[in-house]
Amino acid sequence: MAKDWTPSSWRQLPVLQMPDYPDPAALAETEKRLASFPPLVFAGEARKLTRALGEVAEGRAFLLQGGDCAESFAEHGADNIRDFFRAFLQMAIVLTFAGAQPVVKVGRIAGQFAKPRSSGSETRGDRTLPAYRGDIVNGIEFDAASRIPNPERQIMAYRQSAATLNLLRAFAQGGYANLDNVHQWMLGFVAGSPEAERYRALADKISETMAFMRAIGIDAENHPSLRETDFFTSHEALLLGYEEAMTRVDSTSGDWYATSGHMIWIGDRTRQLDHAHVEFCRGVKNPLGLKCGPSSDPDELIRLIDRLNPDNKAGRLTLITRFGHERVEECLPRLIRAVEREGRKVVWSCDPMHGNTITLNRYKTRPFERILAEVQAFFDVHRAEGTHPGGIHVEMTGKDVTECTGGARPILAEDLSDRYHTHCDPRLNASQALELAFLVAELLKKDHAASERQKLQAAG
Repeated sequence: MAKDWTPSSWRQLPVLQMPDYPDPAALAETEKRLASFPPLVFAGEARKLTRALGEVAEGRAFLLQGGDCAESFAEHGADNIRDFFRAFLQMAIVLTFAGAQPVVKVGRIAGQFAKPRSSGSETRGDRTLPAYRGDIVNGIEFDAASRIPNPERQIMAYRQSAATLNLLRAFAQGGYANLDNVHQWMLGFVAGSPEAERYRALADKISETMAFMRAIGIDAENHPSLRETDFFTSHEALLLGYEEAMTRVDSTSGDWYATSGHMIWIGDRTRQLDHAHVEFCRGVKNPLGLKCGPSSDPDELIRLIDRLNPDNKAGRLTLITRFGHERVEECLPRLIRAVEREGRKVVWSCDPMHGNTITLNRYKTRPFERILAEVQAFFDVHRAEGTHPGGIHVEMTGKDVTECTGGARPILAEDLSDRYHTHCDPRLNASQALELAFLVAELLKKDHAASERQKLQAAG
């Protein structure tokens, strides 16, 4: 166990981005109830994810992390979860085929309810109210009653997470992820997009390979890896009272685990070394993420790495970079060089969403070409530095939304109002997400080919 750490030791330190609950007694009672609830995930699952991410850190796998900006109570439903999972599987199979290495699948789902905000209040016209901080805290409706932080929402978030996890486990382990179904993962509205033909061609190759494997006696019945997949959940560990209530001792190891999700991360606004969020996360054994923005200092980053991963264990810590497409070449190399110089083992992942948000026609949006440009720059820098571009971290949905402009079937500024459904930040729709996967696939192919050439040169 981390030295001088308990699940509540964060309460002695400064804390940012936490709501001000008007009734502390009601909050304490809610947290007490949550502490008696069953865990959402299990320590063994979190350890399995750490091992998988260790393979990413060593350059032998790739991380695909994605899902909702902020889950909502109103949009919770089996169809939405299924469609997200279908889109996610499509992305994963494209990346697996191109990179010729495993893809670690981590969703921003079943717990991604709390959101940091740049301001504690929101003003519309002459009226100012507390900011919306995610459905786990308050309501998105712009009225005084909705915006009061309500601890009972934590119970609702727990129950929704449990239901979502139940369905995701059924999809991942019950045959839906069977590679024989690779054609069936196509969503209806994606079928007419330019990327659909590329996906069908890939799916045809996989189907041919599966037919050959069946002919020689290898099929989904006797090889579970062909019909099942490992799918993990993640969210930002922002609401620390909820996280503390969901933190339990693992009976087999004696270690503490946050059982709210397999992986939790610290946001760009809450990564202060001497503050509460870092303190809480350092003590749990889950794999952790750390968002790194333009203000990240190399020396400070090393201190954070040492606080969060003092044993330098591969797979424990993922650095999720989010600079904006124009600043990757300025910001990323100095962080990579510091980590390499100090010999720290981390996964490098690219979040091309948060640094590329603009406003068009009064809507927050993210131009798709800027998202692609940040991913391209991320790979270019890692290639130049000789390090592994380990993953991508995207906000996406399986729904046919119009929230990010651009793409092969372009969404224009005037289209944003058509199906703008997000409760917080704009997400890629399934067609755009698949297009992004194909771009990353091409980059992985190049890296894989270069690696093979280097091996041949070394051997010969």
